[in-house]
Order: sequence, then C-alpha cells, then structure tokens
Amino acid sequence: MKKIVFIFAALLVSVASHAQFEQGKIYLGASMSGFDISSQSKEFHLGLDARGGFMVQDNLLALAEVGYNHWQHAADMFTVGAAGRYYIEQNGIFLGAGLKFRHGNDYNDVLPGAHVGYAFFLGGTVTIEPEVYFDLSTKDFDYTCYGLRVGIGIYLFQDHRKN
Repeated sequence: MKKIVFIFAALLVSVASHAQFEQGKIYLGASMSGFDISSQSKEFHLGLDARGGFMVQDNLLALAEVGYNHWQHAADMFTVGAAGRYYIEQNGIFLGAGLKFRHGNDYNDVLPGAHVGYAFFLGGTVTIEPEVYFDLSTKDFDYTCYGLRVGIGIYLFQDHRKN
C-alpha cells in the first residue's frame, strides 16, 4: 500500500511541475548575490538583479535582465543582458547561459556567463531559486564573478483566449 501511495504522489508532483514550464508562460524574477561566496569575497559585495522572460517552448525560457552591483572599494556597476534557461525533465533543475554588458565609472565590459539552479515551488506559481553562477570578464579578470545567487520567481500563464 505504501508503494502505491508513493507512486501516486510522485506522479502527482511530476504532473504539477510539468504545467509550470510549458510554452507561453511569462516569468518575472529578482535575485540577490554577494554572500561572500564569490571571487570578490575579500570585500563587501551586493548584487541585485531583475529578470523577465517568456517560455518560447516547453522547458526553454528566454530572459532579459538588468542588475546593479556594489563593491566596498570600487565603483558601482550596472548590467543589462540576455540569457536562456533550460529546465531538465520538469524537475525544477535548470541550466542557463547568457551575455551581459557591465557599465561603471570609466569601465565597460562584456561578460559571457553560465548558471545552474533549482526552481523550488512554494505554490502554483511562486518559486525560490538558488543558483550557482559564473560570469567571465572579457576585459579584466578581477571583475570575473562566481558564487551563489538566491532569487524569487513568478511563473504566469499568458491567456490567449478572446473575450
């Protein structure tokens, strides 16, 4: 009997999570980094990002993002970028890659990057999203970043029905 209940629960979870990453969903998210787990851990660092995206097909999310980074002994920097995210087998684990443009006082840089994370659903649409990231500076290796980022995401269904 326990086996049947476990199998039923597993099927229910997989069906519920399948609906989250289907084509047509709109994604809104925000994240924070700077937990002293990065290449800049020798000093205080705070990073804030806002993201928006669209599921172009099942399990594939196209993202646009803007961000702000503050370091204790360096100029503040702003970023803008685009990325993609692929969700593996509807279980919430995602792989992503993207390209960012970073701007600060007398400093401009392009950063290709990658991230791996997990979308942990708190309800039908809201997630907590911890992820590990790596952004490679193409100009100055001192601005290469890696670390832990924690975010919140909202997955909304775009209704195509006509009234």
